[in-house]
Amino acid sequence: MHFSGVVLPDGGQRDLWVRDGRITFEPVPGAATVASDGFLVPGLVDAHCHPGIGVHGPSTVEEAVANALADRDAGTLLIRDCGQPIDTRPLQARADLPRIIRAGRHLALSKRYIPGLGIELGSPEELPAAVAEQAADGDGWVKLVGDWIDRSVGDLAPLWPDDVLAEAVKVAHEAGARVTAHVFGEDALPGLINAGIDCLEHGTGLSPELLAELARRRIALVPTLINIENFPGIADKAGRYPRYAAHMRALHAGVADMVSSALQAGVPVYAGSDAGGMIAHGRLVDEIEALWRAGMSREQALGAASWAAREWLGHPGIAEGAPADFLVFDGDPREDLAVLRTPRHIVLRGALVG
Repeated sequence: MHFSGVVLPDGGQRDLWVRDGRITFEPVPGAATVASDGFLVPGLVDAHCHPGIGVHGPSTVEEAVANALADRDAGTLLIRDCGQPIDTRPLQARADLPRIIRAGRHLALSKRYIPGLGIELGSPEELPAAVAEQAADGDGWVKLVGDWIDRSVGDLAPLWPDDVLAEAVKVAHEAGARVTAHVFGEDALPGLINAGIDCLEHGTGLSPELLAELARRRIALVPTLINIENFPGIADKAGRYPRYAAHMRALHAGVADMVSSALQAGVPVYAGSDAGGMIAHGRLVDEIEALWRAGMSREQALGAASWAAREWLGHPGIAEGAPADFLVFDGDPREDLAVLRTPRHIVLRGALVG
């Protein structure tokens, strides 16, 4: 296949060909021209997505396939799964589904996370061994639950002592895996950051001082803004825990300022929808637009869900010899992000899938 158009992020007009599932800029004799104009964008990346989670909890494999197809049809061609309750290797084996970077199972403590989604450990001291198991079983990432409501105190609270976190992150790094953590509140953040964590999910409790530390250490942030919009509804249902409810409302009210401060501090910020459960699959463009409203330029917000995210996760964009995973648009998404909602063509593993 042959394509011609403006190639992002560089912005130059180029011709490219797809041969044997890969991109080349060398002409391929006899290739059919699929597009002679438009804008060519590296496939979108959802850096926090759960194909194996549905509205009612763990999905069947068939439901997970449908979730992944919804993401693909919205332009997401690479998913960092960020914790799954089911084995999604069958999805990885399908050429028509987005590429998936598996982070294994969420690691939590008993009764300190959503039932059925994670591995619930009996004591904090079990965490390093559990991290070793997940690092061996995943695709280079391990997911921790950093904080959750502690009903004995009626508010968000950390799950892990600082020394246990430090040992767990060390174990992951020695195994060649990176570590990320779900964290809403403030109290768990210093321990996670000082342990050497690689990424934070949500991060609504981050202060300007801690954001400066994230920037210094190059710790990534995936704020999942469209999921944070659920915080007021969560608070409304938490009448038995007024302190927790007030806390969630305050975190929601401050998230725009937090993300703006993160950007100003130079924290690497990436797009993640948190699809699965409360967020429908296929909504990554909503998250890209939310990042733009939080202070990113349109081009930065697109990069946070495309070429910049791909570089962070070790997957190339549009380059010689790279896997042919890209999108073709009629208009320039750097000028209007709404263009992302209607790709003219979706190319995945060198095949037209949309």
